[in-house]
Amino acid sequence: MDIVKISLLGVGGVMLGFLLKGTKPEYACFITMGIGLLILGLAVGKLRYLFETLEKLRESLPVDSSYIGTLVKMIGITYIGQFSSGICKDAGYQATGAQIELFCKLSIMVLSMPILLALLETIQEFLA
Repeated sequence: MDIVKISLLGVGGVMLGFLLKGTKPEYACFITMGIGLLILGLAVGKLRYLFETLEKLRESLPVDSSYIGTLVKMIGITYIGQFSSGICKDAGYQATGAQIELFCKLSIMVLSMPILLALLETIQEFLA
C-alpha cells in the first residue's frame, strides 16, 4: 500500500511542478527536490528491513562481512546517484546528471573489484 501513497505523492508533485513551471519556474525545481527528498525519506524506513535481512543472511551463510558491507555501499551509491542525477536532469542540467551517473558506475566498479578477484581465486582453486 506504500507504493500507492508514494506514487500519488510523486504524481501530485509533478502536477504541482507543471502548474508552477509556467508562472514561477524557479519554484518548480524546488517542488521537485522537495517531493524527491520526501520520497527518499520515506524510503529510508525500508532500509531497516534490508539491513536486518542482510544480517540474517550473513549469520546463516559463511560469507565474509566485508562483502555484505560492500553490497550495502553499492546499493547506497546507486540510490544516491540516481536521486541526485534525476534532480539535475529535471532542473535542465542533463550533462551534470550524466556525469554523476558515470561517477557512480565507476565507483561501483571499483568497489566490486575485490569481490571479483575473490571470486576468480575461488574458481581457480576449484580448477587446480
